[in-house]
Amino acid sequence: MESLEAELARARDLDVDALADAIESIGFECTRCGACCKGYDPGADPESVQEGDGATETGERDEHGDGCHDPTEREPHTATVFPDEVRDLMGTAAVDGDPYDWRDVARPMPYGLHGTAAGDVAGETFEWALAVDDCGDCTFYTETDGQGACTVHEDRPLVCRTYPFSVALGGTSQPMGEPVDSVGMVRAHECEGLGRAIDRAEAEEFAAQLKRRAIRELEEAIGVRDRYDPRVGAESDADVVVFDSEGPKRADGTPIDPVK
Repeated sequence: MESLEAELARARDLDVDALADAIESIGFECTRCGACCKGYDPGADPESVQEGDGATETGERDEHGDGCHDPTEREPHTATVFPDEVRDLMGTAAVDGDPYDWRDVARPMPYGLHGTAAGDVAGETFEWALAVDDCGDCTFYTETDGQGACTVHEDRPLVCRTYPFSVALGGTSQPMGEPVDSVGMVRAHECEGLGRAIDRAEAEEFAAQLKRRAIRELEEAIGVRDRYDPRVGAESDADVVVFDSEGPKRADGTPIDPVK
C-alpha cells in the first residue's frame, strides 16, 4: 500500500483534461432529485430512492415537507466537510439574522462513535459530516414541488461540488458506496443524472474541483495522522473527540488541549 504522501503526489499530478475526458464520457446532468442530500430508509431499493424523493414509507416527509414519519428509522445523510469549510459556512449562513455556530453546520462523523447506557453518544472519530435535520436530510437542503435545492449552493463543500464523482486514489473518500461506473481514474456513484450529456466546460469544472478535493482529502488525512494522540481520548473530559487536521476537538468544534 502506498503512503499517504505518495498518494498526495499522485493527486497533485492528476491531469485535469484526462479527468474531464472521463467525466464527459460517463456523462452527467443534475436532475435536482435531492437523493444525494437526503436521509434514506436502509431497507429501500436504491433505485426507488434515486428515482423518488429519497424517502420510502418509513421516513417519508409529510405533504408540507416540514416533517417525516418515524425519522429514527432513517439513515441520515452523511457528507464529509473540512474544518475550514465548516467555518466558511458559519460565516455565510444565518438563523434569524444570527450566525450559525459549529453544531449548526457540522456533526462528528458517526463512524467510531457508540451509544452509552445514559442514551448519549461517546467515542473517537476522525472527520466531520454536514449537520442534518430531524429527517436525516442535510440541514442546507430545501425542496419545493419535488425540486431540490441547496441554500448555500455557492459555498457548498467540495464533496457536494464533485458528486457523483470521485477519484480512485488511496486515502480519498468514495461516497455512497461502490461506484456504478468508471473511466480511468474517475469513479461514478449512484445518481439518476448519470449518462446524460455534459458540455466540455462543465466537465472541466468538475474535473478541476475533483482534483482539488482529492488533494484536500489526502492533506487532511496526513494532518489527522500526524496530530493524532490516543491519550487525548483517554484523558479528556469530552465524551466525543473528533481528530481532524487541526488537532482534537469537542463535538461543538472547540479545541481540546494536547496532553502534556
